[in-house]
Amino acid sequence: MNHSLKHRVQQLGLELPEPSQPAASYVNHVRSQNLLFISGQIPLLQGQPALLGRLGENLSPEQGAQAAELAALGLLAQLSAALDDDLSRLRSISRLGVFIAASGDFQGHSGVANGASNLLVNALGDKGRHARTAVGVASLPAGVAVEVDGIFELQP
Repeated sequence: MNHSLKHRVQQLGLELPEPSQPAASYVNHVRSQNLLFISGQIPLLQGQPALLGRLGENLSPEQGAQAAELAALGLLAQLSAALDDDLSRLRSISRLGVFIAASGDFQGHSGVANGASNLLVNALGDKGRHARTAVGVASLPAGVAVEVDGIFELQP
């Protein structure tokens, strides 16, 4: 079995982006014993914020799910960097947080968050199954529609 996360993502017809660099006074990830906390990731295309706006206003649920998938690709890029691209070091995803910029009457949060969840399960199999929170917010960094963060359990 191939333990390369980059290879697993390529098998899905996708490409891991270069891990983004922090835009302020924080780090990409922190390890505490066997837990890895990865900072929020936004959807990027060629290194630039993508899918700007709010669900229920100028973006469709399908565009929201696409934004969530792109943000989850960034999360996987950070995971790959933290693990030296060695999936055998990952036990599971403990929790996925999905923040969705949305109008007050938007109610499709779960469908948008599935864009991220589905990618993680498709890329990681059972290791990608996770607890999840999907929350609607008024705005997100750079005006993007979605931001995701995650807590990962590593092998001891």
